[in-house]
Amino acid sequence: MIAEIICVGTELLLGDILNSNAQFLAQELARLGIAHYYQNVVGDNPDRIKQVLAIASQRSQILIFTGGLGPTPDDLTVATIADFFNTPLIERPEIIEDITKKFAHRGRPMAVSNRKQALIPQGANILPNPIGSAPGIIWQPVANVTIMTFPGVPTEMKMMWQETAVPYFHNQGWCGETIYSHTLKFWGISESTLAEKVAPLLEMKNPTVAPYANFGEVKLRISARAESQESADKLIVPVEQQIRDIAGIDCYGINDESLAAVVGKLLLDQGETLAVAESCTGGSLGSMLTSTPGSSQYFHGGVIAYENQVKITLLDVNQEDLMVEGAVSHAVAKQMASGVVKKLGTNWGISITGIAGPGGGTDTKPVGLVYIGIARCKDEVESFEYRFSPLRNRDWIRRVSACTALDLLRRKLYWSNERQQYEKT
Repeated sequence: MIAEIICVGTELLLGDILNSNAQFLAQELARLGIAHYYQNVVGDNPDRIKQVLAIASQRSQILIFTGGLGPTPDDLTVATIADFFNTPLIERPEIIEDITKKFAHRGRPMAVSNRKQALIPQGANILPNPIGSAPGIIWQPVANVTIMTFPGVPTEMKMMWQETAVPYFHNQGWCGETIYSHTLKFWGISESTLAEKVAPLLEMKNPTVAPYANFGEVKLRISARAESQESADKLIVPVEQQIRDIAGIDCYGINDESLAAVVGKLLLDQGETLAVAESCTGGSLGSMLTSTPGSSQYFHGGVIAYENQVKITLLDVNQEDLMVEGAVSHAVAKQMASGVVKKLGTNWGISITGIAGPGGGTDTKPVGLVYIGIARCKDEVESFEYRFSPLRNRDWIRRVSACTALDLLRRKLYWSNERQQYEKT
């Protein structure tokens, strides 16, 4: 069986909404072992939806639609599919009852326009939506073609997929060998350098190893095809260990682990605390740290010292150094880091000061110049200079600056832990 993903929505074509549904469905199909060769994005236009259907129904046996199931006039997916297969729409009273109950639970009457969502092709089965008003359908309009429709809202789509679609695929016997992956994450090494180090592994057939990069982070995805996840794991784990041995400390985590979470675990394990002082990142670093549940156990807080007087007043930065060296300098980065440690009483302090652009750069201090300070208590302090590409946008420079600061601390905590373990032996 070959599946095809068809995402409906003009907002997707315009780039107003990131198409995360396609990514989720592609990953799920790989996990289930269902072949998947094509994806389509089409606007809210009946003629173009039919054109996509005409092609997809000839080359794929499972057509998975997302989007266009709402009550508004531009929600056309189900009606267009029914029209393509010359099938009338039938109002299903159980859908109206379900929608009415959901509106009543919110203390609101069901709008007349929502009755449209109760119309499904004659002969189709309902794909229940536990949390939203738009149900989907499971329908075989012709031999060897099964159509499934899902809302565009990711939370609704994912729940419907797990609760109904996955069991349906298993019951139909459509699931084959699974493709399962581990993704190793790296910071502080370029994609090309890492690829050279693991070059022989990139030629493997099963499992396969593929590099890719985004926002300064490099990833190696190790994927194996096998009868089960357990069997795939047995193929993946030895390769994963080889890569870890080759990459060493440049590998910071796996799968969904974030730099902030890894740093947090190291701080917890060593019983230490952290505070941050941010200028050009404007709170990005603190936001990353607090995105991890339980971060209050090791993260005390931070100071967003965007204006120079705030650096002087709250972080004890020397006014003369600001005038002579400038806010973007080794001296100021060091004083910001030690100042936040002193003010918030933590073991560690990180500071970031730089020029994120697009303006504000000079020949001597261009856009992308960033200084990161790291203080261990208030007396041990270092600073590091980075020159990120001025061709990148402001958000990229801010994000990469914050991640680089986390990685610097990660490496210091790692070696500190290694020393402690060595001393114990």
